[in-house]
Amino acid sequence: MTADILTPRLRLSLPTAADLDTLFAISTDPRVWTHYPTLRHIDPEETASMMARWERSRESEGLGPWSVRARDTDELIGYGGCTLLGGEVWNLGYRLSADHHGRGYATELAFAALEQARLADPDRPVIAYLVEHNRASARVAEKVGLALVHRTPDAGNPDPSVWRLVYADRPLTEAQLAAASL
Repeated sequence: MTADILTPRLRLSLPTAADLDTLFAISTDPRVWTHYPTLRHIDPEETASMMARWERSRESEGLGPWSVRARDTDELIGYGGCTLLGGEVWNLGYRLSADHHGRGYATELAFAALEQARLADPDRPVIAYLVEHNRASARVAEKVGLALVHRTPDAGNPDPSVWRLVYADRPLTEAQLAAASL
């Protein structure tokens, strides 16, 4: 994918080095990580490494997360899309600036990501991997047609009371579920 994808209010484009500072600012904002604060970036190298993983996904699978801009202002407001987990499932993920939460952008982005994942490889399931107390992300998954298929303690989470949910667009095999739990 080289051309931008346009939704009614968003422009999804390939991330560039010029996006790093803004994506780092989003990734380091504690308001963006209220549901999993230990994943908050503290060094720009974490964000640069994440962007390099996206590029490898695009090169190997033809799909990876995008930089997300508001079409009316061209402001970079986040990132998101689908990446392949364990060679088995497309993982739908996103992170938006806290100043842009609650406007339906995540749902708009999720619909576009689902469409692109199905174009890239319709035989691979699309999943959303989230923590149970993140009800906003669960609502987005449900709005785009994903259903809860698995619930388990969140291995490795510093809070042992946190549960991990897997939403999917179809039933998952054991191998797909294992890949979704990476």
